[in-house]
Amino acid sequence: MLKKILLPTILLLLAYGFWISPEFKEIAAGVAIFLFGMLALEEGFRAFSGGVLERILKASTDRLYKSIGFGFVSTTLMQSSSLVSVLTISFIGAGLIGLTQGVGIIFGANIGTTTGAWLMAGFGLKVHIAAYAMPMLVFGVLLIFQKSRALKGVGYVLTGLGFLFLGIHYMKEGFEAFKDGIDLAAYAVPGFKGVLIYLLMGIVATVIMQSSHATIILVITALSVGQITYENAVALTIGANIGTTITAIIGSLSSNIDGKRLAGAHLIFNLVTAAVAIAILHPFLNAVTTISDALGIAPDNHTLRLAVFDSMFKVMGVVLFIPFVNPLVRFLETTLRSKEESPQAILTPKYLNDAALEFPATAFKATLDESKRLLKHAMRIIAKGLDLPQEALFSDTPIEEVFTSPECCRQVVDIETDYRTRLKEVYADILEFTVKAQLQTDREYMTSYANIKLANRNIIEAVKMTEQMQINLRVYLHSSNPHIEEQYLKMIKRIAKLMRRIDGISRTESQEERMSQLLKAKKILAKNDIVANGKLDKLIRKSLIDHREASSLMNDSAYTNNIIKSLIVSTGVLWVDPGADIRLYREEIFQEEPA
Repeated sequence: MLKKILLPTILLLLAYGFWISPEFKEIAAGVAIFLFGMLALEEGFRAFSGGVLERILKASTDRLYKSIGFGFVSTTLMQSSSLVSVLTISFIGAGLIGLTQGVGIIFGANIGTTTGAWLMAGFGLKVHIAAYAMPMLVFGVLLIFQKSRALKGVGYVLTGLGFLFLGIHYMKEGFEAFKDGIDLAAYAVPGFKGVLIYLLMGIVATVIMQSSHATIILVITALSVGQITYENAVALTIGANIGTTITAIIGSLSSNIDGKRLAGAHLIFNLVTAAVAIAILHPFLNAVTTISDALGIAPDNHTLRLAVFDSMFKVMGVVLFIPFVNPLVRFLETTLRSKEESPQAILTPKYLNDAALEFPATAFKATLDESKRLLKHAMRIIAKGLDLPQEALFSDTPIEEVFTSPECCRQVVDIETDYRTRLKEVYADILEFTVKAQLQTDREYMTSYANIKLANRNIIEAVKMTEQMQINLRVYLHSSNPHIEEQYLKMIKRIAKLMRRIDGISRTESQEERMSQLLKAKKILAKNDIVANGKLDKLIRKSLIDHREASSLMNDSAYTNNIIKSLIVSTGVLWVDPGADIRLYREEIFQEEPA
């Protein structure tokens, strides 16, 4: 409802401004061109996010100071804290980095935005910046039409920079012409009341433009021609810093709970920093004056002094918050909680969200992690279907003790409801997400996505085959014939041993060890196979089982083998090598071609 009212109102106000003032039209066009340049610049950097940017991020965030440094450098290069925020939310949503690292990146990005103010105040106002824009636009547009992704990326970056410079030029020209007709500085509001009014204006302007960078450039341009006072420009800058949190908040709406926590951290950080700056504004401005004098900045050079204030203001916030990063993270984890996954609750995806689709690496990581999660829940449903105590099974308890436990193999419980509520929807969501991801992914991930889809299908088939086994388990697990009861217990034990081994593989960091454990798992396939070892023939010859029992054993032995095969192949794809040739992989494990 708010969007339906807000957008028409903005459009009407712009139309009215265009009608009454040609200068306003030029300023508005400058802002529009500047924002379009930021979009083009972001698109350019996205072209290089297929792996390089992600690998740098992962390697640069294992310490808080590294996270802050990465946020600063990336924002300085991209001139867009919005893109860095969205990138960070994507990585958190995909589980590639933790909340603490994400908070550090946001801190660094906040400081990185100050470089735009310095460039504008120290360079953009002193030269004919449009002259630099034209060659960038010409070369940029030519490169955009190339087929190479890298060349397209360079083209978008050049075009983005060209539009940024052109937008700044039009804003500057518009304010230069504007001051001859109307002196906005005459409407300056002094004192604390002025701080609050212009603070609110800064918030509103940034929320509308979705860019604190654009707001601050606009403020510096207006300040350079005397259209606003230095004190009001300071308040606008503080307001812009609060308003910029809207980008992270919007980006987090499609992310998981950790993405929402990061947006919360961003909001708390910027609000507290602004509150502290306002509380000590006069001493703080005196400190800005002292430092500006020491740097040789003239007293009437308000644009450079505003850049000094912007830098000191944002650095102060980071220094203030660094000791409280861990308490902040704990507070957010306690306050913002996802719904607990109770056994009765419908299972929903944890890693799949629109934010993860922003970049190929995050989309792939989200798909892989969600598939691993599906495997984990499937094994627990299989254990439940075979009436195995889950806590004991997925622990260090010896497997024989699991089977001698009074909780084991007492009563077969139907797992159809668990399949529908705990697996079916997530499986469908993974398939849908995979299709979306494949439409915008790099070629290097295509084989892996195909294998992951097959792995997920195998997981679901293993659960459905367990459900089929339950028909005979109810009859023979506590049969009066001890021979058939023994065989069914052995089949359950084979599946239990495999799931114990898979659980161990999921807890192992070494890829070599995972592969070694997986190759050992195939021995479970042949060991105690009632058909392969001749045990079934022996039972029939000695009349220890009748023909119906023999038929059931044959069928359920096949189900058992197929469950084991499906789980082994799925584990290999998800935990060992998603990109391997799955046909060769099956041959290596089972010495056979897949059906």
